[in-house]
Amino acid sequence: MALDGIVTRSIVHELQAVVGGRINKIHQPSPNDIIIQLRSAGGTRRLLLSANPTYPRVQLTEQSFPNPMEAPMFCMLLRKHCEGGVIEAITQVGMERIIHFDVRQRDELGDVSQKRLVVELMGRHSNIILLDPATGTQLDGIHHVTPAISGYRVVMPGFSYTEPPQQHKLDPLSTNKENFLSAWKTAKEENQGPGWLVGTFSGLSPLIAEEVHFRAYGHLAGQQQDQNEEPSPDESPEQLWAAFEALMKDVRENRYSPVTGENAKGKSVFSAVRLTLIRGEVQTYDSISECMEDYFGEKALRDTVKQKTSDLLRFLQNERNKNIKKMSNLEKDLSEAEDAERYRIWGELMLPSLHSISKGDRSVDLVNYYDEDQKTETIPLDPLLTPSENAQRYFKKYNKFKNSLAVIDEQMGKTREEITYLEGLLQQLAYATLSDVDEIREELIQQGYLRDRAKKGKKKKKNDRPTLHVYTSSEGIEICVGKNNLQNEYVTNRLAGPNDTWLHTKDIPGSHVVIRSSDFGDPTLNEAAQLAAYFSQAKESSSVPVDCTLIRHVRKPSGAKPGFVIYDHQRTLFVTPDEKLIKSLPHTVKNG
Repeated sequence: MALDGIVTRSIVHELQAVVGGRINKIHQPSPNDIIIQLRSAGGTRRLLLSANPTYPRVQLTEQSFPNPMEAPMFCMLLRKHCEGGVIEAITQVGMERIIHFDVRQRDELGDVSQKRLVVELMGRHSNIILLDPATGTQLDGIHHVTPAISGYRVVMPGFSYTEPPQQHKLDPLSTNKENFLSAWKTAKEENQGPGWLVGTFSGLSPLIAEEVHFRAYGHLAGQQQDQNEEPSPDESPEQLWAAFEALMKDVRENRYSPVTGENAKGKSVFSAVRLTLIRGEVQTYDSISECMEDYFGEKALRDTVKQKTSDLLRFLQNERNKNIKKMSNLEKDLSEAEDAERYRIWGELMLPSLHSISKGDRSVDLVNYYDEDQKTETIPLDPLLTPSENAQRYFKKYNKFKNSLAVIDEQMGKTREEITYLEGLLQQLAYATLSDVDEIREELIQQGYLRDRAKKGKKKKKNDRPTLHVYTSSEGIEICVGKNNLQNEYVTNRLAGPNDTWLHTKDIPGSHVVIRSSDFGDPTLNEAAQLAAYFSQAKESSSVPVDCTLIRHVRKPSGAKPGFVIYDHQRTLFVTPDEKLIKSLPHTVKNG
């Protein structure tokens, strides 16, 4: 991960624009993330603080996050001590990945209260801690660290705050040429290899170390010479110092050029400074927040959703596999039942010939007078039964299978519907947000697949209005997208008017999309079709068929599963999902 001290410094520099801003609202959409709504001279902004173990970050965000019905304890504590407060300072601890937010607020008695929010961006050890800066006492942390977990420091209410262990590295921003060359010489003597910059200077990631080497010598460390060999004359330490100092000068003077791209190994990377080592296309950004939103946003959401849905995914996959196995067994039964006519013929052939069959015979050869060629038919017999009982056995088999054909056909239809329904839910989980997951879980409870684990006696408030995902087309028209069956039902059957246009991928599980207007142009229709294709099982395909018709031609059959509809008077569009177009459309999430 390339979130290092330089990226942290660029974030802190960007956030100086919200110093003096007032904290309006705080909510916690997931166990790792805090969203702070700020009002400052530049307008209302959303600040994301994330202690995600895989994607920790601090940034301004345009993304919409659901506000849980019940706020977690840490969120309630932050509201008590920080809501209504003013951010007085935002600072970085040295070149470490630690940011301090100093907040001034008036408490219940009207006295001025100072609090400090410490955000530690330390990978799996990331944390967000609220403390009293006057005493250094922790009020709480988003992740608790007990004495049993760490003998170095404890993150729990009432304990004194201890900073993460110091690494005692050199400050890259204040290092002079003499110190740099001395460190280089020591690294060579100790045979530290290409990564010596990371081990010597605080706040540098391996990516920045590679960039310095690339700027100095035109190739990555270790590509042209073994680390134990002496550097060639054109790879002097002075060149490395010159590249290092040029990069650090940009950082010292807060000249940032956020970029994303791919390194030599094809891995996606991002940086707050210009990267010359990127291969292929380079994406540039106006701010580090915009860069991180693009780089982390979807990955972090998918990671959080994956953690929250692991049990649901396992359950749905098991249910689907059971139904696939059931379908296979039904197909075998159908194949056997289709032989019913043969059993009837065998029984009828045996009746006139009972005198020629003896008990104990294992088979009998009889002329099949139903056959045009009058061929001889070999009929298997049960030696323990009399000839008459053998004939009756085939008549019983005939009646049993004849009656079961209708039942098998009905069961196959139901099983087919069940598989389609479960695959639809699996597809919905693939791009679900956190609130969407809760609604999918609620749907499975309503449908009897899962038990309601709510406490007995605690009446659950019914939410008639699920989360609504609303996009705005380039023509300024509202496009509603249902990302699960409860949302699909609401958007199609309750929200939309009879003259609104409804879209859905043809014969492919996906979202219901509704254009909330009877008057729109081709750009809006194309964007709505793009949304329908993108939020479907055919997201990665090209020329995806999307049906569109008026809502008045869409109806739900009686007793059908949630989200299932039939429609007519449709026309079919063919689109190839364009992720950039989808992300460029203004998007809001409205909680039910």
